[in-house]
Amino acid sequence: MEHMEWSTEQRRWLVKVLQPERTVSSLPGGGKVSAETCAALLGLEPETYRAELAQSQKGAREAAQGLLAEPEFSRMLEKLPLRKSARIVTFGDSHTADPQSWAVILQELVAAQRPHDEVSVAINAVGGETTTHGLVRIGNALIQEPDWIIFFIGVNDARTQGPNAGKTLVDARETARNLEELRSRAAQGTQARRLWITPPPVLEDRASKHWGLSRFGVHFRNEDVRRVAEAIRALEEPSVDLFAAFGASPPPELFTEDGLHLSLAGQRKVVLELMRTWSRVQ
Repeated sequence: MEHMEWSTEQRRWLVKVLQPERTVSSLPGGGKVSAETCAALLGLEPETYRAELAQSQKGAREAAQGLLAEPEFSRMLEKLPLRKSARIVTFGDSHTADPQSWAVILQELVAAQRPHDEVSVAINAVGGETTTHGLVRIGNALIQEPDWIIFFIGVNDARTQGPNAGKTLVDARETARNLEELRSRAAQGTQARRLWITPPPVLEDRASKHWGLSRFGVHFRNEDVRRVAEAIRALEEPSVDLFAAFGASPPPELFTEDGLHLSLAGQRKVVLELMRTWSRVQ
């Protein structure tokens, strides 16, 4: 397959946002997709693809180490209601599938803080998916018999696509129904406790002008993202309100150049806000 001439910025965006192995994971051979195949699908050389993944993993590890160096954060981590051998499943879209996502940082934190407790963190996430897609995939999460499911999904419901799109991919009322269905299936299918994360706001202008997102006519309005956040709050289960925590005018450094996906600093903030909520859950 022909390799494309991408800039460094473009290469990093492709690896961060598009994970071919997660997209095809439900296929019979999806779990055996090689790095060479993933690189080819992104138009990258295999060594470039591996180097970008390694850099992302290094960033996640360093973020975890930095958080553990903060005494207050370490105390919150110790308070998490996790038994020995607890299984955590993180469920979401590209915010979670990112190779240096909050979920990857959580994996690093658990491995460093509780190395002998055999606590596991599984990542069940596919970039670009909506809550409707989540209804298709939730069974894969439930069969793992988790102790905790952390849901971070819904921002793509608020997406519009195309030059004259008149509606979001998923109507706000349907988003609320989908979220309630996800909650119900998790409650009925497992003994897992549930924790929800609202999507943060986006940098609208930056997202609409980004070379990668604009190629597909992707747009977001924070008014629509807010409705998703409200639907998550309405579940009346423990939730991390990133829409409020990031603020009406969030610092640009919390985002990548596309204004939608989170930088390492943004992912670190997700972990911090998660711990503030989770450590208080009884």
